[in-house]
Amino acid sequence: MITGGLFDLQVNGFAGVDFNDAGLTPEAFDRALAGMLETGVTLCLPTLITADEATLAVRFRALDHAVRESRLGPRMVPGYHLEGPFLNPTEGYAGCHPREVMIPPDIDLVARVEAGLSRPILLITLAPEQAGSESFVRAAVEGGKIVAVGHSSADVETIGRSATAGATLSTHLGNGIAQTHHKFANSLFAQLSEDRLVATFIADGIHIPPSALKVMLRAKSLARSILVTDAVAAAYAPPGEYPFAGMVVERSGDGTVRLPRSTYLAGSSLTLDDAVRNVVDWGLCTFDEAIAMAHDHPIAAMQPALAKHGIVLDPGEVEWGPDLRIRQVMLAGEVYRSRRQSAAVT
Repeated sequence: MITGGLFDLQVNGFAGVDFNDAGLTPEAFDRALAGMLETGVTLCLPTLITADEATLAVRFRALDHAVRESRLGPRMVPGYHLEGPFLNPTEGYAGCHPREVMIPPDIDLVARVEAGLSRPILLITLAPEQAGSESFVRAAVEGGKIVAVGHSSADVETIGRSATAGATLSTHLGNGIAQTHHKFANSLFAQLSEDRLVATFIADGIHIPPSALKVMLRAKSLARSILVTDAVAAAYAPPGEYPFAGMVVERSGDGTVRLPRSTYLAGSSLTLDDAVRNVVDWGLCTFDEAIAMAHDHPIAAMQPALAKHGIVLDPGEVEWGPDLRIRQVMLAGEVYRSRRQSAAVT
């Protein structure tokens, strides 16, 4: 079976490499992207998480240099995802993001950290209950960015106003939400019920149990759903400790990634081909529907921003075996054969 290449809208690191590392090199970035190709990902938005402005500027410059000077970066990275610092700093909603540097949405900050980059910030995740979010959303969309709701306690009215302003996505819906809240009047239900928002989901069975994901996919509909990984350096790597945005995270044997001695998840070790297989194996959709959520829908979701910047994607192709394992990936006239052998890196 031949499909288009997979497009991961949220990936913080891969194969031992942290994309939030201010010392990120083109060589390390190429190693990460080579690993991603083995999992069928031909396009991605490297994601930087919450930090103060000075740190974000340094991290973006390092990331952009690595993308520009690497062999695979120019082919696979059309732009970047900024997840924070415009999130809800309340306990439970902030997750592993540093709460002390979260601020209200500031479009001028985005312009400053983006200045001089070879590729644009294409996707921004924010909490729309923060002051000034509606004007920020309008300005960001006008500037060629997609805006997503995430790490948010916003109620249904606030979510509706954000969608009217131009927000079109929900970032890892079901996560970045406090464990205890009203059973109906909560941000999860508010985002599920807002048809103008397409939702991204982390289908690893850890962030969302398969039974809950089944309900959320039915509520949101497959047509308005996207698979992402939220992968960190611990993805495509054995259990152990890994760097993540100035922190240390720990991957356990079952694939869970947490801050040491913490209950908070810190990204995932999921790969996007595993997400495709998971939703099929759990009986949540067909293979073709899973591919749509990992290829067609993310491209469609990003198209307004891509068009604004004149970016034309080459997603390549992926050849899958009858067991839904990847045989090879074709990108920019080159063939990359999958060498995935060990369960330790799945």
